Amino acid sequence: MARIRTHWFPSFWQIQFASWTVLYVLLIVAAFPHLREPAILSYNTVGCVLSFCASILLRPVCRMVYKRWFHSWVVLEVFAFALSMVAGTIVTFCCQLIVLGVENFRWSNWFLGGVQLSLVFFLWCSLYFSVKQWLQSVEERERLLRAESAAREALLNALRFQLNPHFLFNSLNAVSTFVLERKTEDAVRMIDQISQFLRASLASESLAKIPFAQEIAFVRQYLAIEQTRFGSRLQVGLHIAPESADALVPAMILQPLVENAVKHGIAQMVGDGWITVQSQVTERRIRILIRNSASLAPHENLQNSTGMGVGLKNVEQRLKTLYGADADFAITWPEEGVCQVRVEIPL
Repeated sequence: MARIRTHWFPSFWQIQFASWTVLYVLLIVAAFPHLREPAILSYNTVGCVLSFCASILLRPVCRMVYKRWFHSWVVLEVFAFALSMVAGTIVTFCCQLIVLGVENFRWSNWFLGGVQLSLVFFLWCSLYFSVKQWLQSVEERERLLRAESAAREALLNALRFQLNPHFLFNSLNAVSTFVLERKTEDAVRMIDQISQFLRASLASESLAKIPFAQEIAFVRQYLAIEQTRFGSRLQVGLHIAPESADALVPAMILQPLVENAVKHGIAQMVGDGWITVQSQVTERRIRILIRNSASLAPHENLQNSTGMGVGLKNVEQRLKTLYGADADFAITWPEEGVCQVRVEIPL
């Protein structure tokens, strides 16, 4: 996997330049009462320039140490202390020689300045290791998110592909019935409707979510196929709230629910049957109700009925994959001879 870059984070050179500039300004402000002495200004200026160069040289050393010991913060801090002592001592020594010369070299100032500058370098190294560890954790988290997203997308695609043969089997079985009954016009019309439905389904196959209006268009196409099959036995009602048209919903989430309503509701009845699809938008959530006439008694559990597992489990797993616990999926019998499926998801 390619390395994830955090473009929003400042570069090393930006942080270096800004940090040492701020430190230089603070030193000048602190030494302002003594700026009449040329050595004070020279010492601070040369010291900051040499410290800037030393920090640049420390960077590859710290990077090498981090790559080897990044898992142990104690080891990193030990290296930070050792590196800062060496860098602080050398920079202070060079600064004293450049500004004061050999004759005016002050050993006490070298020791005191070396300790102070070593502390600055120790903070610099610790900050470098901290930022590296933080960036690594961010990159690792992004890798995990991408992996989870890819796994979720693969699961959703697999679930979508699972529906296609299930739908085709039922539809082609109905076409074969028309052919056997010599209802040629109905068979031709149904084949044409199936082809249009599959064409629309394939067009949105790469999308995890689509507008609810497009999902309802799929449902209309599917119900048109079933009305060709059942004729006047199937009555359809769609009551769609206008504000729900643009809501994003999982692609092809309603078709298996409507198919179950037809197969295990309408098809099992002797007389006429009906199916209604309703939508409501309340409190930033969209609620979809699919109701149908059913011959099952209210105490019978639809999910445990024979042959009902594929469509309902598919829908339930897709909702769980996309929304987790934020999705509501329930099957109830609000009254005798009426089955209701409720899907509620964030808007």
